[in-house]
Amino acid sequence: MTTMETFNLLQPYRIAEETFVIPWALEAPPVGHFPMNSMVIRGAEPVLVDTGAPAVRAQWLEAAWSVVDPLDVRWIFLTHDDRDHAGNLLSVLAECPNATLLTTWFSIGRMAEEWETPINRCRFMIDGDTVDVGDRTLVAKRPPLYDNPTTRALFDPKTDVLWAVDTFATNVPTPIPEIADLSADEFRDGQFFGGRLVSPWVALLDGQKFRAVVDDFQRLDAEVIAGCHTPVLRGPQKAEAFDLLRRLPGIPAWPEFTQADLDQWMAVAEGSVPPEQPRPSAT
Repeated sequence: MTTMETFNLLQPYRIAEETFVIPWALEAPPVGHFPMNSMVIRGAEPVLVDTGAPAVRAQWLEAAWSVVDPLDVRWIFLTHDDRDHAGNLLSVLAECPNATLLTTWFSIGRMAEEWETPINRCRFMIDGDTVDVGDRTLVAKRPPLYDNPTTRALFDPKTDVLWAVDTFATNVPTPIPEIADLSADEFRDGQFFGGRLVSPWVALLDGQKFRAVVDDFQRLDAEVIAGCHTPVLRGPQKAEAFDLLRRLPGIPAWPEFTQADLDQWMAVAEGSVPPEQPRPSAT
């Protein structure tokens, strides 16, 4: 099991049999950091789950290929087309010529503003669909929270690992591998903050109807829950996370940071902020 002492960003770590998270995190002052993870299932027909952010393209590709040979990859499951999930898709498709992209019609259309996805390499996989990847059958599921209409989670019944995508998003004081590394207050406050941040519409929902959706998601009975914007959940943290999720419709919307906040931050930082520099190329 990965520990705090052995955890490093962009170094894959095992969360279940033949299943690895590729961790990254984005510094997000003043609330700490946000995880930006993806996953690899190294089974009979290896699967990439999301393709990482373009800001760290070279490092992400190196990390992925340290787990699996790109020529062996047979499936790329794209949870949705946001840049932190699809940012390296074209590079991955180029380096994985034997892979089929599991996506949706709407995702392809949304990505067309930037690139043309090779439709001959796609397979549509919507809520409830399954795909046989040789030694296991994966299940697509629409999660309770999402920030993109094309979003689908992925459940692996063989290992009982659930990729929850943006559900259970949380800020963390420093990048960590497991939710259990947070204090009880950090865990609760992070779930309420992250959930309202990625899905501000949750405050508009009928609580009873939303709870039914959460119940359905929980019935997958995952042993391990991973996601793009959360450390891994296990044990009692899983049930607590679902309970906190059910409470979100009854919590007022998160008050966004305003220009007054930015002015205050800049006043504090005046004289200590270096000139803006372009981000180094990650090609």
